Amino acid sequence: MNILQNIHAFDVQTFYWCMARKRRMLLTRIGRTVSFSADGPLYALAAFAFWLLGYDTLVWVLLMGFSLERLVYFILKRGFKRNRPADALDNFSSFIIPSDQFSFPSGHTSGAFFMAFCVSEWFPSMNLMLYFWAANVGLSRIFLGVHFPTDTVIGALLGCFCAAVAIGVLV
Repeated sequence: MNILQNIHAFDVQTFYWCMARKRRMLLTRIGRTVSFSADGPLYALAAFAFWLLGYDTLVWVLLMGFSLERLVYFILKRGFKRNRPADALDNFSSFIIPSDQFSFPSGHTSGAFFMAFCVSEWFPSMNLMLYFWAANVGLSRIFLGVHFPTDTVIGALLGCFCAAVAIGVLV
């Protein structure tokens, strides 16, 4: 058994563990709202608000970093072509309809961690709240049944990496 098979087996086991939680339906309802908070248009609104407030450098970091993040995200998505849980597992249906076919990496999680990292650089007092939100975005994607756990872990790493690069280049 190779390493990817071992990772997938662990992922499936962890995914089923999440799906077996007593309060899964409550977590799913909450997850819809948390997941919605990480939709792309809201990031554009946030960038516009930062621009209005005079945080021009932050806006440039967000624009450059999101461009990098989306590029790498699409390359990984199309390169790995990992099926979503509903397509990979027998007798499982997700609780929402995903926006695209493949699951690796989680774009919602990547975007959330990207925003948490960037905004934390300008507003360090919000650090804990932002990363708590980002982690919950990742968990929501699992509990909604559209991602395996490693999809969200790699999404988080991708978002943080792209934020670090953009901040390193522009600040």
